[in-house]
Amino acid sequence: MNQHRRSNTRLRFTLAFAALVGAAALVLTGFTFLPGTPTPGVGSSPAPLGRPTPLATASSSYTFLDASGTRPVSYDPCRAIHYVTRTANQPEQGPELVAEAIAAASHATGLVFINDGATDENPSARRASFQRARYGDRWAPMLITWQTSAEDWRFTNNGLSDVLGVSASESVKGAPGTPDAYVTGQLALNGPALQNMLSRDKRDAARAVVEHELGHILGLAHVSDPAQLMFEHETGAAYTYQAGDLAGLAQLGQGTCQPGI
Repeated sequence: MNQHRRSNTRLRFTLAFAALVGAAALVLTGFTFLPGTPTPGVGSSPAPLGRPTPLATASSSYTFLDASGTRPVSYDPCRAIHYVTRTANQPEQGPELVAEAIAAASHATGLVFINDGATDENPSARRASFQRARYGDRWAPMLITWQTSAEDWRFTNNGLSDVLGVSASESVKGAPGTPDAYVTGQLALNGPALQNMLSRDKRDAARAVVEHELGHILGLAHVSDPAQLMFEHETGAAYTYQAGDLAGLAQLGQGTCQPGI
């Protein structure tokens, strides 16, 4: 298991992935996504909505979750990434942590995120990526949830769990000649554990958890460089994206426009 350590408390990120037979899907940390069929091009613009912030330092300390083709799988830069939050078990500072982490990810990638507010949708290992009745004719927005052990046995109620968050994005086939693209995802956070961190004045570390999981959502894998936020163990060296993280995120923000999905 991947571990995330701080001081004397052992904390852990989890990440595992596999392919589904007959479906273009990415499975991470137990989430299985099955693509739906919204009208192609909904919300798409003719050009990228933003650009990554220029890099101050060159670095190769990054790895992509899916780089089987000539370019890594990424979100469409020509449409916004919408997200919703189920607020049950959310710490009081939860919305601020998410907003700050998303701002950092947007800054690094140039991707535009839109907060669609609260939802009553529950997390699911077989969440439908297209939910017309709930979200209309579009890909379902990224779902952010704060969970306890009642929903995920890895998330203990005493705030001392090893597992702080799990995350995944779904990829679907692009038009002929174009790479696959992520269309939605799920980000589950350990509500009690992050609340425990906040109560111990570890706000930067708590926000780092959200940023780390967003890195996975956008397509970054763990790296062996302990100076990067995407290193699987917390070393205290990084509480926000570092040079390698930023270099990888910049590439993920320059994917192919996909009006055909």
